[in-house]
Amino acid sequence: MTMNPMNTMKGVKPSIVMEQNKHTFTKSENKIYEYIRDHTQQVLYHSLTELSEASGAAEATVLRFFRKLGFKGFQDFKFLLAQENLLTAQKDSHETIIKKVRNNMVQAINESSEIISLKDLQAGIDMINQSDDVVIFGIGSSGIAGLDMQNRLMRIGKHASVVTDSHFQIMRASCMKENSIVIAISHTGSTKDIVDAVEIAKENKAKVIALTSYVKSPLTRFADLVLLSSAKDSPLDSGSLVSKISQLYLIDLLCTGLAMQNFENAKSINMKTSKNLSSKLY
Repeated sequence: MTMNPMNTMKGVKPSIVMEQNKHTFTKSENKIYEYIRDHTQQVLYHSLTELSEASGAAEATVLRFFRKLGFKGFQDFKFLLAQENLLTAQKDSHETIIKKVRNNMVQAINESSEIISLKDLQAGIDMINQSDDVVIFGIGSSGIAGLDMQNRLMRIGKHASVVTDSHFQIMRASCMKENSIVIAISHTGSTKDIVDAVEIAKENKAKVIALTSYVKSPLTRFADLVLLSSAKDSPLDSGSLVSKISQLYLIDLLCTGLAMQNFENAKSINMKTSKNLSSKLY
């Protein structure tokens, strides 16, 4: 008998739940089960779209699979799967943790620099440069990255607004026009509020630049341009500094490119800003 989706899943081990219910699986559900069983670590870093493609099952089938097992959805399943895996780890010393964090951050920058396309980067710079209505969408830790981007753009004379509230994002997207540019920052590309706002922006013919770590996600379906970073968090590391560092790296590339493209104006604005802000220091 399958589990009731309304049951609490606290303390449940996803691997055991799957084993207990595998006799009820359809042919498509068996594909999902076998892929998860054989690629447990990779699944922790997959988006729903990536799991669907890797297992050969439709996204709707994948969602039904997890709900059939009693989980709210894929993210709920991943969170509990990560907890289950964590029980067999956690023996690291503080020294090992320090090295791990350092290595992960360095790796995120190195891998992001390898996958970034110069052509796509230049296209993003041009899109932002040519628009008088640049809006940054981000929620949670991605919203923090968005605020940093706004700060960087203001310092080089490029006006941009950042919206981190989901209701305000919907309202802002509703009044966009053809010349509007949305810079949508979402590590997973699966944040529903961001995707909903971006879809409305696209209906109003705005252009969308997605800053994400997942090439295939609900967000990238609406993006005119996708700029990828390499860092992928497990559910227990969501919003980690490693993922933010990779986002800030992409933002730095875009802002530096804009400054170089408008060097004299950017230099003048930056000097004025620094001079006027100096009075705020003792």
